Amino acid sequence: MKQLLYTLSTCSALLLWAGCKEMDRLDHIDPSTAIPQQISNVKVTGTPGGVILTYTLPKDPGLLYVKAEYDIRPGVRMESKSSIYSDTLKLSGFGDTSHYDIRLYSVGKNEKASEPITVSVVPLMPPVRTVFDSLTIEAAFGGVKMRFKNPQEANLAVVLLADTSGQGFWTELQAFYTRAPEDVLSFRGLPPTEKRFAVYLRDRWDNRSDTLFATLTPFFEEPVPKPFTILRLPTDTNEPVESQYPVERMWDGDIGSIFASKHNTLTPQWFTIDLGAPVVLSRVRMHQRLPNYTLTGSNVKMYELWGSNDPDPDGGWNNWQLLGKFSNYQPSGTPTAEEIHAAHVLGEDHDLDFVPPAYRYVRWKTLATYGGGPQVTIAEIFFWGQIQ
Repeated sequence: MKQLLYTLSTCSALLLWAGCKEMDRLDHIDPSTAIPQQISNVKVTGTPGGVILTYTLPKDPGLLYVKAEYDIRPGVRMESKSSIYSDTLKLSGFGDTSHYDIRLYSVGKNEKASEPITVSVVPLMPPVRTVFDSLTIEAAFGGVKMRFKNPQEANLAVVLLADTSGQGFWTELQAFYTRAPEDVLSFRGLPPTEKRFAVYLRDRWDNRSDTLFATLTPFFEEPVPKPFTILRLPTDTNEPVESQYPVERMWDGDIGSIFASKHNTLTPQWFTIDLGAPVVLSRVRMHQRLPNYTLTGSNVKMYELWGSNDPDPDGGWNNWQLLGKFSNYQPSGTPTAEEIHAAHVLGEDHDLDFVPPAYRYVRWKTLATYGGGPQVTIAEIFFWGQIQ
C-alpha cells in the first residue's frame, strides 16, 4: 500500500513539474507573410466636425483592418480603425474647416502596415462653432443666463468666466455640460453689481469657440420665505393618498418627506399656494422623491406655473396668468447616479422667461409624470424673486 502511495505521489510530482515547465509560445502571426495591399478609390464626405471616408478593399486574404491617422491640431494625433467587414471610416474631432491630411494604412494579420495613402479632407463647420453663433448671455435674477441652440445635440461644455476683480483677471465661475438641443443655463448667487462676463464653448476634443463678452448687472433676487399656505379651491387636487403625505410636506424643509396625491386622481392636476405676499417670481426649484423613485413613477416630469392676485372662487382659470411651462430634462435613458443626485438632492431649477407682475397666489399644474400614472409626488419646492 505504501509503495502504491509512493508511486502515485511521484507521478503527481512529475505531472506538476511538467505542467509548470515553460511552454513554447504559440504564435499565430506569421512574420514572413507579405505586407497587405493598399485600399483604393477613396471618397470623402464632410460632416460637422468630421469626415466619412469610403474606399474599396483589396482582395488580400492577409488584410486585417484599415487604419487612419490624422492630426486635429499640432501635437494632437487621432487614430481610427475599421475591420475588413466594412468599407467606411468615420473621423471626428476637427475644430474648423481647414484642409487636413489623412494617412490611410492597410494592416495585415501579421500587424504589418502598408505604405500610407494620403488624402486631403475638409470637414464641415463643427458644432462647437455653429452653436456659438446662437449663444447669448444676459442679466438674470441673482446672476446671468446663457441661451443657445444645439440641433445636432453635440456634447459641449459652456464655460462661464468673470472679471471678479475688475482688473482684467478672469476667473472661471462654472463649466456647464450639456447635449440638449436647446438650453438655457443660469449661474446664480451674484450681487446686483455691474461685472464683466465672458463665455465660450468647448467640445470633448478640447476645440474651443470664440469668446462672447458682456458687461451685465444681475437683478436682485431673494428666496420667498417658508412656510407657504395651501389655498383650497374646488377644482384643486390637494388631498393626500394617506395622512402622512400632506401638501405641507412640500415646504417643510425636508427633501426626505413628500406630498403624494391620491391614486384615483387625474392628470393634469393642480394645487394652489398662498405665498403670503405679492412676489415678482424669478425661478422655481423642485426636489423629486427620494432616490429609489427619482426620475421614475409619480415624480413630476412636466408642469406649468400660474400666478394670480384674485383666484376664481369656483376654482376656474379666468383670473390666472401663465408664468411658464417647464420640463425636467434627463440626458440619459436610464437614470444615472449623477442625475438622481441632481433631481433629488440638488433640485431642478427653472427660470421664468420673462419678468411677470407681482402675484401672491401661485398655481402648480402637473401635466405629466415619469410613469404616466395619475398620482403626483413632490418632495420640496422653493420660489425666488422680489417680494413686494
